[in-house]
Formats: sequence, structure tokens, C-alpha cells
Amino acid sequence: MKSKTTGKLTFFIILALIVALTFAAFFGIESYYGDTRKVYIKGAEDIRWGIDIRGGVEAVFSPDKADIDITKEDMDAAKAIIETRLVNNNITDYEVYNDNTNHQIIVRFPWAAEESDFDAAAAVQELGETALLKFCKNEDSKDIILSGSEDIESAQAGLDENGNSVVYLYFTKAGTAKFSSATAQLVGQQISIWMDEEMLSAPTVQQAINQNNAYITGMANPQEAKELADKINAGSLPFALTVDDSKLQVISPTLGEDALNVMVLAGSVAFALVCLLMILRYRLNGVVAAIALLGQLAGSIACISGFFPGANSFTLTIPGIAGIILSVGVGVDCNVIAAERIRDEFTKGKTIDGAIDSGYKNSLNAIIDGNVTIVIVSVVLMGAFGTPDSLIAKLFSPVMSLFGSQVTGSIYSFGYTLLIGTIFNLIMGVFASKKMLKSISRLKLFRNPWFYGGKKNA
Repeated sequence: MKSKTTGKLTFFIILALIVALTFAAFFGIESYYGDTRKVYIKGAEDIRWGIDIRGGVEAVFSPDKADIDITKEDMDAAKAIIETRLVNNNITDYEVYNDNTNHQIIVRFPWAAEESDFDAAAAVQELGETALLKFCKNEDSKDIILSGSEDIESAQAGLDENGNSVVYLYFTKAGTAKFSSATAQLVGQQISIWMDEEMLSAPTVQQAINQNNAYITGMANPQEAKELADKINAGSLPFALTVDDSKLQVISPTLGEDALNVMVLAGSVAFALVCLLMILRYRLNGVVAAIALLGQLAGSIACISGFFPGANSFTLTIPGIAGIILSVGVGVDCNVIAAERIRDEFTKGKTIDGAIDSGYKNSLNAIIDGNVTIVIVSVVLMGAFGTPDSLIAKLFSPVMSLFGSQVTGSIYSFGYTLLIGTIFNLIMGVFASKKMLKSISRLKLFRNPWFYGGKKNA
């Protein structure tokens, strides 16, 4: 059983944690040694803004050889190189087009967060110009069996004798000898496939393979098989990709940073007004709701900025900002429902403690139903318009493969921010709000039903 002293302190502990999260999420934690900046925790300034807000770069990638026969499949595989690198850099707001007639790949992507001199040539270096494909023992990327075009001739998506989607592999003479030796030693173990230090697949060796071809099983559908085949081909192309510097262009933002500043200002004013109205309407419940909403907003910014260790900055577009604002609106609705239920309980003659407990209990179903619905919508948007490599996209691949690739960064950004905002709403609007309200209600100063929507004690 918790003591009253511990209960009273809960409000201040949660408040301190929310304030600390808010400060760190918005401003980050960093230090300077001369002109060298060392970032310990990323803040809002480390967010990578989308092309619509900050602009970006348009680059044209071309094969470095003109005297070879380049097929459409080669171009698709080369496109997979670029898309994989964009995904690896957590750049979701991008456009990639193939010009098969002229053997060119046109790529548009936003500036990096730290970009200050807007050097298009330097920005393209982030994507690189070559790709290394390798087959390794188990999941150890350093224990290489085969690598590059010297060992892997090609890969092709297809169907096996049972109609299941597979990827057929074809090896060079040197690759055949190496693969035969490796599979003889690794029966029952895995051979992992890597490109750009990202593991594409890790099939289990069923038997020793002594021929110049093999196939990978476990593909959910033909689209997934094609994507894996394209990525394998991307690392075994007979050419490297180079950038035509003469065709580098700086893309102006469609809306611009002024639009961002206006949206941030409008959002800040709206947030302050909503909190003020909540306090005027629901008194102490409104104060707690405002604190919870601040925590929800800070949590959303933290998930976008790369605040958490090992996470890169998420590419944030205008629709992504709209997702944050919408999730805050859902958070307001959550707190309003709880406050109204608490007020109703006072009309039934409940005490302060009884009204708070019953109010949150009776509002929980409505809050959960509304939030779960939004979570489902967000996940569907991310699955339908996200990158094919993402876990959510793979879950929806049996359905979405019927429509082909639909990567749209701005819609994916909207779904992502709406999802994380809703998750933090459940954490802050249900768990944290209830704990703070129950804690502060134990203070003698606030032992009056009027603070919670009831009638004032005589």
C-alpha cells in the first residue's frame, strides 16, 4: 500500500519528468568545443524537414559504362540501390523515377537537418555511388562467402513447383564453387544476404548446392520476391552508378520555411488557448490535462527528432505536422471525456476519490475505442504508403502488392506522426493524467469538489 506522502509526491514527479522531456525534446542537449558541436540528445533543430518545407536536391544517376547492354531489369535493380540507401538514411520524403530510354534515374530528396550551405554535390554524397552485395555465414556480416558481381550473376523473382513465390539466384563460375563449399558446411544454418550493411534476407540452407543456381523461399507474395531480387541485382550490376554534376538542381520548397513558421506559431497559440479553455472549464482537471497534452506533444517531437538512442531524425513534412496537431486534438477529446465523467460522478453524490476513480473507469472504453480506431487508420496509411522494407508494409504486402509500389513520403509522415501522437495520448491522457489528478487531490489545499467540477463545499 502506498503512503499518502508518496501519493502526494507523484504529481510533482510526473510533472518534473514531463518538463524535462519537453525541454530535452525541443532543445536537445549539446555542447560546443570551439566550432565543434557534440550532440548528446537530439532536439527539434535536428529534425529533417521534407521537400515541401525546406526544399532539397534533384540528382540524375547514370551507369558509368555506355558500351554495355542495359536492360529494364538492370535499371529496376539500380533504382533499388537508391531506394535502399534513402531508407537506410531514414529519408521517407523522396521521389525516384526511372528513365529507361536514356538509362537515367532521377532522384529528389530533402536537405539533411545539419545542412547549412546547401551544397547539392555534397548532399548527394549521402547516397553514395556504389553498392556492395555480400552473402555471409549465418548473420555475421564480416564472415563473407560471396560478394558483388564477381560471384553473383543475377537474381530473378519467380514461382516454384507449388506456386509459391521464390527468388532464383544465378552464380558465376567462381561464385558456384564458393557457394557449393559454403552450403556443404552450413546445412541447417543460415546464409544471410547483405547490401550496404543492411541484411536483406537470411534463408536457412536445406542441403548442399553444387550447381550454379539456387532459390530463396519464404516470400509472402510476388511483389516481395521482386523487391528482394531487385536488391540482390543492385549489388551485382555490371556497372556502378555515377551522378551527372551538370544536372544537379536545388529544389525550392513548395511551401517554404515561412509556412512552417506560421504553422508553428498558429499551433502554439492554438495549444495555449486550448489549455486555457480546459483550465477555465474544468479547473484542476484542466490543469492536469494541459500538462498531459504538453507531455504528449514532447513525446511526439522526441520520436521525430531522433531523441532516442540509435534512432535517426524522421523526415517531417507539412502533412506530418498536421498529424501532430490532429493527435493533440484527440488528446484534448480524451481529457474532456474523463473530466465530464468525473463531473457526472459528483452529481451522484460521490466523494472526490470516488468521483476520480469512477470517472476514469467509465470513460476508459470510449477513450480506448476512439484511439484504437485512429491507430488502425495510421497503421494502414503507413503500410500502404511507406517503404516496402518497413515491418508495417510487410504486414500489408499481401494486399498492397496488388496495387504495386505506392511510396508517398508525405502521407507516410502523416500516418507516422498521427500514430505516435495517439500512443503518447494513451500514455499521458489516461495513465499520467489519472496518477497526477489522484495525487494532487490528496493535498489538503485541493480537498474540495469544486476543483474537479463538483459543488463547492460550504
